[in-house]
Amino acid sequence: MTINDISFEWIKYKEAFVKISSISAYMLLLENHILPSFGHYETEIPESTVQEWVLEKIKSGMSKKTVGDILIVLNMILKYGKKRGVFNYTPFDIVYPTESVNKTLEVLTIKQTNELISYLKENFSFRNLGILIAISTGVRIGEVCAMKWNDIDLDRGVLTVNKTLQRVYICKPGEKRETKIIINDAKTSASNREIPLSPDILKIVKKLQKIVNPEWYILTNDKKATEPRVYRNYYYAVMRELQIPIIKFHGLRHSFATRCINANVDIKTVSVLLGHSNVTTTLNVYTHPDLEQKKSAINKMFKSLK
Repeated sequence: MTINDISFEWIKYKEAFVKISSISAYMLLLENHILPSFGHYETEIPESTVQEWVLEKIKSGMSKKTVGDILIVLNMILKYGKKRGVFNYTPFDIVYPTESVNKTLEVLTIKQTNELISYLKENFSFRNLGILIAISTGVRIGEVCAMKWNDIDLDRGVLTVNKTLQRVYICKPGEKRETKIIINDAKTSASNREIPLSPDILKIVKKLQKIVNPEWYILTNDKKATEPRVYRNYYYAVMRELQIPIIKFHGLRHSFATRCINANVDIKTVSVLLGHSNVTTTLNVYTHPDLEQKKSAINKMFKSLK
Protein backbone atom coordinates (compact mmCIF):
# COMPACT_ATOMS: atom_id res chain seq x y z
CA MET A 1 0.00 0.00 0.00
CA THR A 2 1.09 3.58 -0.62
CA ILE A 3 0.69 6.56 1.70
CA ASN A 4 -2.15 7.60 -0.58
CA ASP A 5 -4.00 4.31 0.03
CA ILE A 6 -3.49 4.19 3.78
CA SER A 7 -4.39 7.88 4.22
CA PHE A 8 -7.97 7.43 3.07
CA GLU A 9 -8.33 4.27 5.13
CA TRP A 10 -7.08 6.25 8.14
CA ILE A 11 -9.58 9.04 7.46
CA LYS A 12 -12.48 6.57 7.55
CA TYR A 13 -11.10 5.15 10.79
CA LYS A 14 -10.88 8.63 12.39
CA GLU A 15 -14.45 9.60 11.45
CA ALA A 16 -15.75 7.60 14.42
CA PHE A 17 -13.63 9.50 16.94
CA VAL A 18 -13.29 13.17 15.93
CA LYS A 19 -15.50 16.09 14.89
CA ILE A 20 -16.37 16.73 11.26
CA SER A 21 -14.32 19.93 11.44
CA SER A 22 -11.23 17.88 12.34
CA ILE A 23 -11.85 15.47 9.43
CA SER A 24 -12.16 18.48 7.15
CA ALA A 25 -8.85 19.90 8.41
CA TYR A 26 -7.13 16.53 7.93
CA MET A 27 -8.43 16.25 4.37
CA LEU A 28 -7.21 19.72 3.42
CA LEU A 29 -3.71 18.95 4.74
CA LEU A 30 -3.74 15.65 2.89
CA GLU A 31 -4.86 17.07 -0.44
CA ASN A 32 -2.73 20.22 -0.36
CA HIS A 33 0.49 19.00 1.24
CA ILE A 34 0.91 15.37 2.30
CA LEU A 35 -0.28 13.42 -0.73
CA PRO A 36 1.42 15.63 -3.37
CA SER A 37 4.75 15.20 -1.57
CA PHE A 38 4.56 11.75 0.00
CA GLY A 39 1.52 9.98 -1.46
CA HIS A 40 3.54 7.67 -3.74
CA TYR A 41 5.82 6.26 -1.00
CA GLU A 42 5.53 2.60 -0.01
CA THR A 43 6.78 0.83 3.13
CA GLU A 44 8.40 3.93 4.68
CA ILE A 45 9.43 7.55 4.13
CA PRO A 46 13.12 8.36 4.68
CA GLU A 47 13.65 10.86 7.47
CA SER A 48 16.06 12.79 5.23
CA THR A 49 13.24 13.28 2.73
CA VAL A 50 10.94 14.72 5.40
CA GLN A 51 13.72 16.95 6.74
CA GLU A 52 14.38 18.34 3.26
CA TRP A 53 10.66 18.92 2.77
CA VAL A 54 10.45 20.85 6.08
CA LEU A 55 13.33 23.16 5.16
CA GLU A 56 11.85 23.78 1.71
CA LYS A 57 8.42 24.69 3.12
CA ILE A 58 9.80 27.06 5.75
CA LYS A 59 12.05 28.69 3.15
CA SER A 60 8.98 29.26 0.95
CA GLY A 61 7.30 31.18 3.78
CA MET A 62 5.20 28.52 5.50
CA SER A 63 5.10 28.99 9.27
CA LYS A 64 6.75 26.55 11.62
CA LYS A 65 3.36 25.89 13.23
CA THR A 66 1.74 24.95 9.90
CA VAL A 67 4.63 22.65 9.02
CA GLY A 68 4.32 21.09 12.46
CA ASP A 69 0.57 20.54 12.03
CA ILE A 70 1.18 18.77 8.71
CA LEU A 71 3.82 16.51 10.29
CA ILE A 72 1.45 15.63 13.13
CA VAL A 73 -1.08 14.32 10.60
CA LEU A 74 1.61 12.50 8.62
CA ASN A 75 2.86 10.83 11.80
CA MET A 76 -0.66 9.71 12.73
CA ILE A 77 -1.08 8.15 9.30
CA LEU A 78 2.25 6.34 9.52
CA LYS A 79 1.47 5.06 13.02
CA TYR A 80 -1.82 3.72 11.72
CA GLY A 81 0.03 2.09 8.81
CA LYS A 82 2.45 0.45 11.23
CA LYS A 83 -0.45 -0.82 13.32
CA ARG A 84 -1.94 -2.32 10.15
CA GLY A 85 1.41 -3.95 9.41
CA VAL A 86 1.98 -2.19 6.07
CA PHE A 87 4.54 0.49 7.04
CA ASN A 88 7.82 0.69 8.88
CA TYR A 89 7.62 3.72 11.13
CA THR A 90 10.04 5.40 13.49
CA PRO A 91 9.22 8.91 14.76
CA PHE A 92 11.07 11.57 12.78
CA ASP A 93 13.75 13.65 14.50
CA ILE A 94 13.23 16.88 12.59
CA VAL A 95 15.40 19.97 13.09
CA TYR A 96 13.85 23.38 12.41
CA PRO A 97 15.80 26.48 11.34
CA THR A 98 16.52 28.99 14.09
CA GLU A 99 13.99 31.81 14.07
CA SER A 100 15.92 35.07 13.99
CA VAL A 101 12.92 37.39 14.32
CA ASN A 102 10.31 37.17 17.06
CA LYS A 103 6.84 37.89 15.74
CA THR A 104 5.00 40.54 17.72
CA LEU A 105 1.36 40.17 18.66
CA GLU A 106 -1.23 42.36 16.96
CA VAL A 107 -2.53 44.48 19.85
CA LEU A 108 -4.50 47.70 20.04
CA THR A 109 -3.00 50.50 22.10
CA ILE A 110 -4.94 51.75 25.13
CA LYS A 111 -5.97 54.84 23.16
CA GLN A 112 -7.20 52.75 20.21
CA THR A 113 -9.03 50.38 22.55
CA ASN A 114 -10.85 53.26 24.21
CA GLU A 115 -11.74 54.80 20.82
CA LEU A 116 -13.17 51.49 19.63
CA ILE A 117 -15.16 50.87 22.83
CA SER A 118 -16.59 54.41 22.78
CA TYR A 119 -17.69 54.05 19.16
CA LEU A 120 -19.34 50.66 19.78
CA LYS A 121 -21.27 51.99 22.79
CA GLU A 122 -22.38 55.18 21.01
CA ASN A 123 -23.41 53.42 17.79
CA PHE A 124 -25.44 50.45 18.95
CA SER A 125 -26.12 47.54 16.65
CA PHE A 126 -26.16 43.83 17.37
CA ARG A 127 -22.98 43.36 15.36
CA ASN A 128 -21.29 46.18 17.24
CA LEU A 129 -22.33 44.55 20.51
CA GLY A 130 -20.48 41.42 19.36
CA ILE A 131 -17.26 43.39 18.83
CA LEU A 132 -17.70 45.03 22.24
CA ILE A 133 -18.10 41.59 23.83
CA ALA A 134 -14.98 40.35 22.04
CA ILE A 135 -12.73 43.23 23.14
CA SER A 136 -14.13 42.99 26.69
CA THR A 137 -13.87 39.21 27.17
CA GLY A 138 -11.21 37.88 24.77
CA VAL A 139 -13.56 35.39 23.09
CA ARG A 140 -12.74 33.97 19.64
CA ILE A 141 -14.69 35.01 16.53
CA GLY A 142 -16.28 31.57 16.16
CA GLU A 143 -17.44 31.78 19.76
CA VAL A 144 -19.00 35.22 19.18
CA CYS A 145 -20.83 33.97 16.08
CA ALA A 146 -22.28 31.04 18.04
CA MET A 147 -23.52 33.11 21.00
CA LYS A 148 -27.21 33.27 21.78
CA TRP A 149 -29.00 35.63 24.16
CA ASN A 150 -29.54 32.81 26.65
CA ASP A 151 -25.76 32.49 27.00
CA ILE A 152 -25.85 35.69 29.07
CA ASP A 153 -26.96 35.29 32.69
CA LEU A 154 -27.95 38.77 33.83
CA ASP A 155 -28.58 37.72 37.43
CA ARG A 156 -25.00 36.52 37.81
CA GLY A 157 -23.52 38.95 35.25
CA VAL A 158 -21.67 36.26 33.29
CA LEU A 159 -21.35 35.01 29.72
CA THR A 160 -21.23 31.25 29.16
CA VAL A 161 -18.94 30.15 26.31
CA ASN A 162 -19.50 26.54 25.28
CA LYS A 163 -19.74 26.38 21.50
CA THR A 164 -18.14 27.67 18.32
CA LEU A 165 -19.41 28.28 14.79
CA GLN A 166 -17.34 27.75 11.67
CA ARG A 167 -17.62 27.02 7.96
CA VAL A 168 -15.72 23.89 7.03
CA TYR A 169 -14.87 22.05 3.83
CA ILE A 170 -16.63 18.73 3.54
CA CYS A 171 -13.96 16.70 1.78
CA LYS A 172 -14.52 13.04 1.14
CA PRO A 173 -12.52 10.83 -1.24
CA GLY A 174 -14.06 10.79 -4.69
CA GLU A 175 -16.77 13.31 -3.85
CA LYS A 176 -17.18 16.95 -4.84
CA ARG A 177 -15.84 19.37 -2.24
CA GLU A 178 -18.43 21.60 -0.59
CA THR A 179 -18.65 23.85 2.44
CA LYS A 180 -21.00 23.76 5.38
CA ILE A 181 -21.63 25.88 8.47
CA ILE A 182 -21.41 23.82 11.66
CA ILE A 183 -21.72 24.60 15.35
CA ASN A 184 -19.49 22.47 17.54
CA ASP A 185 -18.92 22.18 21.24
CA ALA A 186 -16.14 24.41 22.52
CA LYS A 187 -12.62 23.82 21.21
CA THR A 188 -11.44 22.03 24.37
CA SER A 189 -12.86 21.33 27.83
CA ALA A 190 -11.01 24.44 29.04
CA SER A 191 -12.81 26.47 26.38
CA ASN A 192 -16.05 25.81 28.24
CA ARG A 193 -15.96 28.78 30.56
CA GLU A 194 -17.88 31.57 32.25
CA ILE A 195 -16.66 35.14 31.80
CA PRO A 196 -17.91 38.08 33.88
CA LEU A 197 -19.30 40.88 31.72
CA SER A 198 -18.52 44.56 32.16
CA PRO A 199 -21.18 46.88 33.63
CA ASP A 200 -21.47 48.63 30.24
CA ILE A 201 -22.38 45.40 28.44
CA LEU A 202 -24.78 44.28 31.17
CA LYS A 203 -26.54 47.66 31.01
CA ILE A 204 -27.04 47.28 27.25
CA VAL A 205 -28.30 43.69 27.49
CA LYS A 206 -30.70 44.46 30.35
CA LYS A 207 -32.45 47.01 28.12
CA LEU A 208 -32.87 44.35 25.44
CA GLN A 209 -33.82 41.43 27.68
CA LYS A 210 -37.59 41.87 27.40
CA ILE A 211 -37.69 42.19 23.60
CA VAL A 212 -35.17 39.62 22.36
CA ASN A 213 -35.78 35.91 21.78
CA PRO A 214 -33.42 34.02 24.14
CA GLU A 215 -32.91 31.32 21.49
CA TRP A 216 -31.77 33.75 18.79
CA TYR A 217 -28.18 34.60 17.96
CA ILE A 218 -26.79 37.82 19.42
CA LEU A 219 -25.03 39.08 16.28
CA THR A 220 -28.12 38.84 14.08
CA ASN A 221 -30.92 38.93 16.68
CA ASP A 222 -32.39 36.21 14.52
CA LYS A 223 -32.67 32.43 14.49
CA LYS A 224 -30.10 32.37 11.68
CA ALA A 225 -26.46 32.94 12.60
CA THR A 226 -23.76 34.83 10.70
CA GLU A 227 -20.47 33.13 9.83
CA PRO A 228 -16.97 34.29 10.82
CA ARG A 229 -15.94 35.36 7.29
CA VAL A 230 -18.91 37.72 6.94
CA TYR A 231 -18.55 39.09 10.47
CA ARG A 232 -14.80 39.58 10.04
CA ASN A 233 -15.44 41.75 6.97
CA TYR A 234 -17.89 43.86 8.98
CA TYR A 235 -15.31 44.28 11.75
CA TYR A 236 -12.72 45.46 9.21
CA ALA A 237 -15.21 48.05 7.92
CA VAL A 238 -15.65 49.42 11.46
CA MET A 239 -11.88 49.71 11.91
CA ARG A 240 -11.54 51.54 8.58
CA GLU A 241 -14.30 53.96 9.55
CA LEU A 242 -12.50 54.75 12.82
CA GLN A 243 -9.16 54.98 11.00
CA ILE A 244 -7.66 52.59 13.52
CA PRO A 245 -4.87 50.35 12.20
CA ILE A 246 -6.58 47.18 11.07
CA ILE A 247 -5.53 44.16 13.08
CA LYS A 248 -7.06 40.72 12.74
CA PHE A 249 -10.21 40.03 14.76
CA HIS A 250 -8.10 37.66 16.84
CA GLY A 251 -6.05 40.73 17.75
CA LEU A 252 -8.96 41.80 19.98
CA ARG A 253 -8.31 38.64 21.99
CA HIS A 254 -4.61 39.48 22.18
CA SER A 255 -5.49 43.03 23.23
CA PHE A 256 -7.78 41.80 26.02
CA ALA A 257 -5.13 39.43 27.36
CA THR A 258 -2.41 42.08 27.17
CA ARG A 259 -4.52 44.62 29.09
CA CYS A 260 -5.27 42.02 31.78
CA ILE A 261 -1.58 41.24 32.24
CA ASN A 262 -0.62 44.93 32.22
CA ALA A 263 -3.22 45.46 34.95
CA ASN A 264 -1.41 42.81 37.03
CA VAL A 265 -4.17 40.20 36.77
CA ASP A 266 -2.60 36.90 37.80
CA ILE A 267 -1.64 34.65 34.88
CA LYS A 268 -3.84 31.73 36.03
CA THR A 269 -6.95 33.91 35.92
CA VAL A 270 -6.03 35.24 32.46
CA SER A 271 -5.52 31.66 31.26
CA VAL A 272 -8.96 30.60 32.52
CA LEU A 273 -10.67 33.65 30.97
CA LEU A 274 -9.06 32.89 27.61
CA GLY A 275 -9.99 29.21 27.79
CA HIS A 276 -6.42 27.95 27.45
CA SER A 277 -5.83 24.30 28.31
CA ASN A 278 -2.90 25.19 30.54
CA VAL A 279 -1.07 28.21 31.93
CA THR A 280 2.02 27.42 29.84
CA THR A 281 0.18 28.44 26.67
CA THR A 282 -0.70 31.81 28.22
CA LEU A 283 2.83 32.33 29.48
CA ASN A 284 4.38 31.54 26.09
CA VAL A 285 2.11 33.90 24.19
CA TYR A 286 1.48 36.86 26.47
CA THR A 287 4.26 37.37 29.00
CA HIS A 288 6.65 39.13 26.62
CA PRO A 289 6.65 42.88 27.45
CA ASP A 290 5.01 45.11 24.85
CA LEU A 291 6.22 48.61 23.94
CA GLU A 292 4.07 50.31 26.59
CA GLN A 293 5.49 48.05 29.32
CA LYS A 294 9.03 48.72 28.11
CA LYS A 295 8.42 52.50 28.20
CA SER A 296 6.98 52.17 31.69
CA ALA A 297 10.06 50.24 32.82
CA ILE A 298 12.43 52.90 31.43
CA ASN A 299 10.43 55.70 33.10
CA LYS A 300 10.50 53.89 36.44
CA MET A 301 14.23 53.35 36.12
CA PHE A 302 14.94 57.06 35.54
CA LYS A 303 12.58 58.09 38.35
CA SER A 304 14.56 55.86 40.69
CA LEU A 305 17.70 57.84 39.79
CA LYS A 306 16.24 61.11 40.98
